Amino acid sequence: MTQQITHTQLEEAVKQSPRKWVYLFSEGNASMRALLGGKGAGVAEMTNAGLPVPPGFTITTEVCNAYYEEQKQFPAGMWDQALAALQIVEAQTGKQFGGRENPLLVSVRSGAKFSMPGMMDTVLNLGINDETVQGLIALTQDERFAYDAYRRFIQMFSKIVLNTNPQDFEHILEIYKQRTGAKTDAEIPAQALKELVVEFKQVAERASGQPFPTDVYEQLRKAIEAVFASWNNKRAIDYRNFNKIPHNLGTAVNVQSMVFGNMGSDSGTGVAFTRNPSNGEHEIFGEYLLNAQGEDVVAGIRTPSKISRLHEDLPEVYRQFLEIAKLLEAHYRDMQDLEFTVEHGRLYMLQTRSAKRNARAAIKVAVDMVREGLITPEEALQRVEPAHVYQLLLPRFDESEKRKATTEGRLLAKGLNASPGAAYGKAVFDADRAEELGKAGVSVVLVRPETSPDDVHGMLVAKGILTARGGATSHAAVVARGLGLPCVAGCEGIRVSDSERLFRVNNSNIVIREGDDISIDGATGEVFQGRIQTVDPDFAREEDLQTLLGWADKVRKLGVWANADYPRDAQRAVAFGAEGIGLCRTEHMFMEQERLPIVQKMILARNPEERQAALDQLLPFQRSDFKGIFSAMVSPTTGEGYPVVIRLIDPPLHEFLPSYEELLVEVTRLETQGGHEAELQEKKTMLEAVGSMREMNPMLGLRGCRLGLLFPEINIMQTRAILEAAAELAREGKKLQPKIMIPLVGHVNELREVRRQLEGVAAEIARESGGAIAYKFGTMIEVPRAAVTADQIAPVSDFFSFGTNDLTQTTFGYSRDDAEGKFLLKYVDGLDVPGQRDKVKILPANPFQTLDREGVGQLVAMAVAKGRHTNKDIELGICGEHGGDPESIAFCHQVGLDYVSCSPFRVPVARLAAAQAALHQSERDK
Repeated sequence: MTQQITHTQLEEAVKQSPRKWVYLFSEGNASMRALLGGKGAGVAEMTNAGLPVPPGFTITTEVCNAYYEEQKQFPAGMWDQALAALQIVEAQTGKQFGGRENPLLVSVRSGAKFSMPGMMDTVLNLGINDETVQGLIALTQDERFAYDAYRRFIQMFSKIVLNTNPQDFEHILEIYKQRTGAKTDAEIPAQALKELVVEFKQVAERASGQPFPTDVYEQLRKAIEAVFASWNNKRAIDYRNFNKIPHNLGTAVNVQSMVFGNMGSDSGTGVAFTRNPSNGEHEIFGEYLLNAQGEDVVAGIRTPSKISRLHEDLPEVYRQFLEIAKLLEAHYRDMQDLEFTVEHGRLYMLQTRSAKRNARAAIKVAVDMVREGLITPEEALQRVEPAHVYQLLLPRFDESEKRKATTEGRLLAKGLNASPGAAYGKAVFDADRAEELGKAGVSVVLVRPETSPDDVHGMLVAKGILTARGGATSHAAVVARGLGLPCVAGCEGIRVSDSERLFRVNNSNIVIREGDDISIDGATGEVFQGRIQTVDPDFAREEDLQTLLGWADKVRKLGVWANADYPRDAQRAVAFGAEGIGLCRTEHMFMEQERLPIVQKMILARNPEERQAALDQLLPFQRSDFKGIFSAMVSPTTGEGYPVVIRLIDPPLHEFLPSYEELLVEVTRLETQGGHEAELQEKKTMLEAVGSMREMNPMLGLRGCRLGLLFPEINIMQTRAILEAAAELAREGKKLQPKIMIPLVGHVNELREVRRQLEGVAAEIARESGGAIAYKFGTMIEVPRAAVTADQIAPVSDFFSFGTNDLTQTTFGYSRDDAEGKFLLKYVDGLDVPGQRDKVKILPANPFQTLDREGVGQLVAMAVAKGRHTNKDIELGICGEHGGDPESIAFCHQVGLDYVSCSPFRVPVARLAAAQAALHQSERDK
């Protein structure tokens, strides 16, 4: 009857409010994730499935946004709805919030739409005070438990809500442990805990300047506000920026009746995954602690036991937990991250959510679930992030180098292999310092006693993480796996000193100080002194990845090509699955040691005859280069060749000559020293030549097609080398697809004239070789005018390749080399504004890494539409750095390009991203 009455009260509260702000767990479901947050939707789904979930309610994400919009005030009606929902929880549990006889304690937890482990705040044991603690004692007949809950609440509430320094409490706690001879918090006796409660309240009052709140409703209100406030704390903002989670989603707040894992040896708490998050193996993976509360596991303060041991400690609980884990994975059809508490032998489920996993696990789980019939290949493709593919192909430590380091005594210690991968860098013991060095380009390994959410800004820039305490489900391990970082946790063989900025290796005299190099192997848990060489993984042996990418190739519409300047690059690209070369830069070939003197002779030639003589010397080199590239791009079984786009010389000629400033210094030195007449004259000649070629803005000067128009013999030599190489291979029965790209066209007449010159060369080579060579001429769209007039250029071009690096520079008016070092990264990270707490972001992302859709992207879309309008057969691709960026690839699919081209190493990433773009388009079209 009571429950029915309170439901009516909640309904009345909703009617009197602008909207429904509060949902009982029984009112929600998994589809309400955006409104209830991941945690709220998860507990709602478990509640409705009949699983043992402590009753509670969720305050929606809309309240969080309204709270900020209304200058940190609860929106109208929310508090009344929360109180009515709390009455229902009282009825469901038979307990009373603030009651003296059978008190209800609650947890107040955050929960956003997307999982942000440890980034926001939680308060446990809320509702306890000097009166309700007596009720707990009478109810449980366990004074120690009641006062342990009380001191935990004061400690957590003070840190989260009152913003006190947690070290003040830890210091006192250590004193009491020493005084009582307790090795762990769980061994502190009841009388000492009673004294701790009094002292903790005094510390909180001194630090906050106000009495510690004893009114349970005031505690609840303040805790809810603190969770909303944590949505915009630094670590949460940093985490969202890194993972590209929108800042306007807000967090929900879950108020849930407490169950206690710290009520003795038949109670406990744990975190577990339905599959191994480090390697994807189909096994329950997790940890638990007896006589503990949830924060003890994730904080890493105590080293927990593996979940498999629960079978020995609490066999019936373990059996029930395995059944629930299996049920939840099958229900969600995804690997789950579970939190549970056991109170006097009774299991309660506190959370289920899609589990964070590293790259190897993500790919294996996705492929295995297809084989198990849980999901389709299309779903598997959307379960794996392109970043996972990238991470899986990162270098690993060379095993022989590791053995050598061990023999040399450089193996320092071994901890838990919490997140695989190899990392080396300078040991840094402070997250702020790690952030500073990491952003400056220094490789760092963040070393902490244990990490907390406050360390996340340092973790985001670190190459790896090492902690002395904590388990495989500790904060450090969970966040590291989500970020794809190597992590060694719970390394008890070292003792970390924050104050001294060093760690000591147990049972030795070795001390590692800040700035010393260390190497960590997250796959084995090993920690080494100094740096260890790495090796590239064997892509061909990554069977699960090969399977996944095979599915991707069947789905994607975009071709995936590679940028490659040398045969070895082309071979790697083909091994990674590239279907062509979208950009071969010929100027890199000119810079090689044996050729550079010839190139300089060509540039400094006093007449056309001297220039042609130098070009004749370069021709065999170039022909050999192109033959090597073409050979690497021909199938050894069919003789069919992949398309190869070769860009004619693009940079200004001064790049092949010595620096003007350095030459000037050298000439001055020779003049003052006297003698060296021949050398002085040579340097003077070079100085005069370089001086004559100096430009105010060389990247907008005599380069690209402009250079070819003034010195056509250079383009002619390169075209001859390309087509002669193709002719030689054609005589060997190899079918090639050479495509010659004319760079930096801004006006159709530039392309028309260069093409006219080179068509003549092609005809001449066809006569010499006794047969026509299939080839195409095209251009790069890399200046705005080319994009705007693409309808004029397209009839003269067989293909367009968007050079979005230069197109971004010329559209924004940024010199990339200057901008990134001086202001661009600050534009992205945010500018400090005097008198304003929050930084001001100018740009959402670095436009040289992720294509600027609103500006540069509109020029690309315009050029695609105009180009196809006047040349329906034109081929369209992109060869800038954006060709390997997943967000940019999605845009390329959207505007209808034929292919993307990226570095060989990013080809597998692009294959997956292109498939995901096609799948997302299919969803939108439904």
